[in-house]
Amino acid sequence: MTKPVVLIAEELSPATIDALGPDFDIRQIDGTDRPVLLDSLGGAHAVLIRSATKIDAEAIAAAPLLKVVARAGVGLDNVDIKAATTAGVMVVNAPTSNIVSAAELTVGHILSLARHIPAARASLAEGQWKRSSFTGTELFEKTVGIVGLGRIGGLIAERLRAFGVRVVGYDPYVTPSRAQQLQVELLSFDEVLRQSDFVTVHMPKTPETTGMIGHAQFALMKPTAYVINVARGGLVDEDALYAALTTGVIAGAGLDVFTTEPPVEGGPAHRLLALPNVVVTPHLGASTEEAQEKAGVSVARSVKLALEGDLVPDAVNVAGGVIDPFVRPGIALVEKLGQFFTGLAHSALESLDIEVRGELAAYDVSVYRLAALKGIFANIVSENVSYVNAPLFAEQRGIETRLIVEAESPLYRNITILRGALADGTVLTVAGTLAGTRMVPKVVGINGYEVEVPFEKYHIVMRYADRPGIVAIYGKELGDAQINIAGLQVAHPDATGRALSVLTVDSLVPDEILDAMREAVHADLFRQIEITEP
Repeated sequence: MTKPVVLIAEELSPATIDALGPDFDIRQIDGTDRPVLLDSLGGAHAVLIRSATKIDAEAIAAAPLLKVVARAGVGLDNVDIKAATTAGVMVVNAPTSNIVSAAELTVGHILSLARHIPAARASLAEGQWKRSSFTGTELFEKTVGIVGLGRIGGLIAERLRAFGVRVVGYDPYVTPSRAQQLQVELLSFDEVLRQSDFVTVHMPKTPETTGMIGHAQFALMKPTAYVINVARGGLVDEDALYAALTTGVIAGAGLDVFTTEPPVEGGPAHRLLALPNVVVTPHLGASTEEAQEKAGVSVARSVKLALEGDLVPDAVNVAGGVIDPFVRPGIALVEKLGQFFTGLAHSALESLDIEVRGELAAYDVSVYRLAALKGIFANIVSENVSYVNAPLFAEQRGIETRLIVEAESPLYRNITILRGALADGTVLTVAGTLAGTRMVPKVVGINGYEVEVPFEKYHIVMRYADRPGIVAIYGKELGDAQINIAGLQVAHPDATGRALSVLTVDSLVPDEILDAMREAVHADLFRQIEITEP
């Protein structure tokens, strides 16, 4: 019997080969040699890469037998996920391989800033002995603020406690009980900035978090404070950072990531490199031997699972494994439902029920729990979220989850309901189904309101006291802003006389327009929600 062909397109650790085992025809090539790559892909069932090999639509088209692309690392910028999904090719990565390395590098940046280690080394290498020029500061009894308390943020808090620091943090999706476990004092974002001597950011990069630390935020910080970004380029506004560093608004910065990598001459990041109060590294968060080995072994195991037909926990685009064809179409629906739930939540999630009702009750729908959690955490943690780590994120945050399966479903052939208890004592429910012969994923319920809205990229959900003319009011605000309403549904008012509107719009609505709409309709619930494709 012919063995499946596995291409290793870049240098990976020997442990990666060992993890694959003897059941595959392993071929090693140079993935940066484009003609060799395209020629070799013709007979490949799997390809393992790092960051140098580009698997785009052309490469996928050249690989008719390809079942899985495995990136031995976290980022997937060099993989065309959409083209892979269209071709039915699974894409996997190693989302947890670098978390310890990233946490340790963050601590390294904090220490380097506190004691001026890089500048002192450079001065000594030039033959100078200027001890007084490099008087530093102790971490002991200082305040360190962590913005984003996911897995990396939690590891940083754990390591910093040994220095005797006070750790404060901001994360709108972390419950007080989880913060207590981490021994982190939860504060508002502004208070973290005001009180901290060191601020390190570990948020995902989304439209909301891009530039989240800019001119206004630097103005809140102490003139002796430092900011560290080892997470995502662009979370810290580089122009604002340069201004803050050169005018004494803050004392210094530690940067491992940049908006453009490598920084281009003349760009906003490039001029930061020459400042004496900046410690920089060339995106080294995952650059340790241990992280690279973990990444290689992790994706090798995923490749084995994929080629053997088992569930692949780290699949980022399609769910693998022995999932019944009747169950599989609902996976993307439930992920989107999870994103919608997060978009509506106004407080941290404490517990979640995933209710599956209808004909699906006769099947194994356990993957729906993973899909719901993957959707919920997709845009609120800095790490890539997959089927394997989504339950870990829930566990770390003290979120209890239950999967409830019932055959009874009076209104729909099948329906999935996410019902979550929030930290402020309220309960949030959203429901979805696949409608019609085309199996269109739709939201069909929000907090007891009945709607039927197909999932699109941008939605606005608002609740207000029902009265004539409301639609005209918010329609005018959007029209004046040249934003098209692609779809609209108004649910019947509840017992208190409040109606719920769900809008589908063609583009992201600016904050000032949203504020005007909220005030115009006197909404007591108002959310803009962005849905990304699973």
